[in-house]
Amino acid sequence: MIHQYKNNGYNIVLDVNSGMVHVVDDLAYDIIEMYEKHSKDDIIAAMIEKYTQPQYKKLIQTEEHQEEDSADDIETLLQQIKEVLEDVAQMKKDGSLFTEDIYENYIKDFKQRSTVVKALCLHIAHDCNLACQYCFAGKGEYHGDRSLMSYEVGKQALDFLIASSGSRHNLEVDFFGGEPLMNFQVVKDLVKYGREQEALHNKKFRFTLTTNGILLNDEVIEFANKELSNVVLSIDGRKEVNDKMRPSRNGKGSYDIIIPKFQKLAESRNQVNYYVRGTFTHHNLDFSEDVKHLADLGFKQISVEPVVAPPEEPYAIAEENLPYIFDQYDKLAKFMLERKKEGRGFNFFHFMIDLSG
Repeated sequence: MIHQYKNNGYNIVLDVNSGMVHVVDDLAYDIIEMYEKHSKDDIIAAMIEKYTQPQYKKLIQTEEHQEEDSADDIETLLQQIKEVLEDVAQMKKDGSLFTEDIYENYIKDFKQRSTVVKALCLHIAHDCNLACQYCFAGKGEYHGDRSLMSYEVGKQALDFLIASSGSRHNLEVDFFGGEPLMNFQVVKDLVKYGREQEALHNKKFRFTLTTNGILLNDEVIEFANKELSNVVLSIDGRKEVNDKMRPSRNGKGSYDIIIPKFQKLAESRNQVNYYVRGTFTHHNLDFSEDVKHLADLGFKQISVEPVVAPPEEPYAIAEENLPYIFDQYDKLAKFMLERKKEGRGFNFFHFMIDLSG
């Protein structure tokens, strides 16, 4: 499977199955687009027809024939087309273009395998101390009665994970909510229980926690730095953006409460193994400004993601917003490059991909 697109003056070709990314010229881009669906002769004819048009002549004409078509120009173009065709054929042979999905034939076997569980997201708190407008959990209670997970239920969940993990050594547990820190004692007790089980079952737990920060304090930070592999800190960016969508239950904003706490935790973890994680909505489609704001506050690990919402919600993102959003990602990439050159780089979760091969 091939995915092609043009961006910032680059012709980009992604070979989906191998993950290979190619940056090519216009001629190669067009040939690759036709390569699997048309014959070699049809491709040559189409390229000659296109690249002898006036707007493309400068790409193939020699200096002596800038004003008119010439046999030499056509011959030069033909040679270029053949060279690209040879290159594409070689790349296909080498496994970097038009590669097959090697997993397609294994789907049936995968379905017949016994289920192995490697991770759990524990709904540790069926309650929350914020009243976020876009909350899919209905302000923490998931449209039900507010309650907290008991230690006994959490213990059974960890036992289930161990029993269902088969030969897997590394297991993951995320404490989620609602707001997990409303049930912090049970979080601590479950982590302690998990650590006790590691040696007994030859397992290794990786615990993570997502928090809105209201209850974050020195005790929690100390515990997190000792026991939690990652901490997700929820904040939407600029003060006015965050406080519009993430107010407390009394209607006041949460920004001023959580920022110093988040900064303290990030520094205590040496700016790694955490993320400040935001949500952008129709109200802040210019979300690159929120990422910039978080970076200016000193955060090095940042994630801002689009809201998931019914279309009738005033904060929902519409299809017509997509071109603007795509432009925001481009602006963000340029900003990140500038910051990196200045020695003030940071990571953005959705750009965390290794293209070095």
